Amino acid sequence: MEFGHVTVLLYETINALVHPEFHNKNSLFRGSLEGKFKTSGVFVDGTFGRGGHSRYLLSLLGRDSKLFVFDRDPQAIEAAKQLKEEDERVEVVHGAFSSMQKSLSDFGIQKVDGITMDLGISSPQIDDGTRGFSFMRDGPLDMRMDNSKGQTAAEWINSADVELLAKVIKEYGEERFALKIAKAIASRRESNPIRTTHELAELVSANVRTREKGQHPATRTFQAIRIYINEELEELSRSLATAIDLLKVGGRLSVISFHSLEDRIVKQFIAKESNPASEFARLPIREIDMPKGSLKSLGKLTATEAEIASNPRSRSAILRVAERTDN
Repeated sequence: MEFGHVTVLLYETINALVHPEFHNKNSLFRGSLEGKFKTSGVFVDGTFGRGGHSRYLLSLLGRDSKLFVFDRDPQAIEAAKQLKEEDERVEVVHGAFSSMQKSLSDFGIQKVDGITMDLGISSPQIDDGTRGFSFMRDGPLDMRMDNSKGQTAAEWINSADVELLAKVIKEYGEERFALKIAKAIASRRESNPIRTTHELAELVSANVRTREKGQHPATRTFQAIRIYINEELEELSRSLATAIDLLKVGGRLSVISFHSLEDRIVKQFIAKESNPASEFARLPIREIDMPKGSLKSLGKLTATEAEIASNPRSRSAILRVAERTDN
C-alpha cells in the first residue's frame, strides 16, 4: 500500500539553502523559483523521506551538481533509489544523517555547499499502521525509523524499569503524568505485555487525568518513546556538529523541527556557533583572543496560514537557517 506525503515548508527550505539573497522576511522565497533561478554545487538531504525537498532542489541545480540523500527508513531508501534511476546527479545512502561525514568521504567529498534536514516523521510512517508510530492506527508497537534492526518500542517498554520509563516519558514527551503512566505500564506488563499501539494508547489515556485541547492524551508518550528508541536528539546533536565541518564557507544549513526539544537544540547550536565568545564574556580574555563564530543565523520561518490549512501537520514546523562563515 502506498501512503502519500505532503512536504512541509517545501520552497522556503530549499530557497533558503541555495539562494544567496535569501532573507526570511522576503515573501519572494515563499514560492517556487523553478525556471527563475539556477545554481550548482554539492548538496545533502539528510532526511530524504519521500523526496519532496530533494526533487525541488534538483530542479534548481545544474547538470554538473550532485545531491547526496540519506535516510534510515528502508522504504524511504527504496523511493530514493527510484529517484536515482531518474536522475544521475543523485547518490543514495542508507544511514542516519549523523554518518554524513564518513559516507561523503567514501565518495571523495570533503566539503558541500548546503545541507538540509527535515526532522519530522513522514506521513507514510505515521499512516502505515504496521510501523507503530501512531496511536490512531492499530498495529505492532515498533516505532523504529530503521525497522530492519534494533529494539522495538514494545521490547523496550516491556523490559525497562519504572524509573527509566518515567524519565523518558517526562523528558522527551514533557508529560506531567509520566510516573503514573510508567507505573501503569509496569503493572500491566506483569500479566499481559503491551504489544500494539492501541493497547499502549488506551493504557496511557486511562492514566492522563487532563487533556490538552485538540491533543490525544497519548501524544506526548508516543513522541517520547519514539525519540528514545531512535536516539533522535542525540542524532541531531551529532549531525549539527558534523555539518559545521562539512559546509564550505558560504554554505547553508536549513533544519525543520517539529517540537520544542528539537528546536531548542537547533536554536542553541546556531546561537553558540554564531557567537562562541559569549561563553567567555566574563573571563579576562582579550577580544583579539576570543573565538570567532563559524555560523551566521539567517533567521527562522514557520508555515503560512494557507499551508497550515492545506496541511495541518505543518502547524508546528519551524525552519531555521544558518550560513557557514570564515572563522
